[in-house]
Amino acid sequence: MPTSIGNCQEQETAIDPRALRQAFGTFATGVTVITTHDDEGLPRGMTANSFTSVSLDPPLLLVCVGKSASSYQAFSQAKSFAVNILHEDQVDVSNKFASKAADKFDTVRHDKVHTGAPILTDSLTWFDCSTHQRVEAGDHVVLIGQVQAFGTSPKSPLCFNRGSYASLKNPLPETWLNSHGMVNTYLIEANDSILLRADASGGWTLPESSKIKDKSVLPIGDGSITLLPETTFLYSVFDVDDKDPGYIVFRAQIADDLVAELPDSYRFFPVEELPLDLIPNNEVRAVVRRYVRERKEQRFSIYMGTTDGGRVAMIDGSSQPWADFKREQQL
Repeated sequence: MPTSIGNCQEQETAIDPRALRQAFGTFATGVTVITTHDDEGLPRGMTANSFTSVSLDPPLLLVCVGKSASSYQAFSQAKSFAVNILHEDQVDVSNKFASKAADKFDTVRHDKVHTGAPILTDSLTWFDCSTHQRVEAGDHVVLIGQVQAFGTSPKSPLCFNRGSYASLKNPLPETWLNSHGMVNTYLIEANDSILLRADASGGWTLPESSKIKDKSVLPIGDGSITLLPETTFLYSVFDVDDKDPGYIVFRAQIADDLVAELPDSYRFFPVEELPLDLIPNNEVRAVVRRYVRERKEQRFSIYMGTTDGGRVAMIDGSSQPWADFKREQQL
């Protein structure tokens, strides 16, 4: 005799696959694109939401690949793969990798990090994995990967529920930035002056922001400043100590005629009148001094903090759009 508990029925008859699929779909998930290379070295990828973390020690995750998928053969043999978690503005990426399009990677920025698997560099979070184990499971194979490298960002995730895309309300808790350990700060120049922000102790520091979807717009008070994209570039990455978060510093400029009224806590200082002694953080003060020196010749470097005092690489030439660089280098 079949037994009934609420709306659930235990029956001896076969499960209806369509109804089961709909039931599975009530579990809200994120959306990922999993990527690898086939035996000819070509990038392959597909959209998947059957993803979960498995272990921290060793660092393992899993994703399920349907045996009917066009990329199944590549994933069934790959020694490495990547899981790219999409953010809320990547519905088009999800749709493209869910399709049978032959040019899935043509309009998506991707790179190699550790294993060589394609990393979608604009994704919310990515995991670069070596293949740890494969488990046959019905019409799918469970692909277990050991994480070799990963990266993440404070963007909002793309979600999926009941066959449709969804979004989260308040996806980024206020404590996330501190726990994540990095702060975005900006060296902004206009009219031969540099923008500083007053701190709570009567000193000055660089403007910062915890959440920026568009790197060309910096929120300030109730408004924002539009940055010139061709001059906005990474300048420094470093940790301070165990108590303070690390810093990612971008250098940028705004058009001289776009300097609008700012809140009282923000002020443009002429380069010759910067209150360097009132910048309490030694590392931030050093970044500002370096910028003042390098701007004279308009030849800038990138600094990365390390345990032995840091590394500096000079940039020869100005930045250019990735599409132009890719075309010139025939990448």
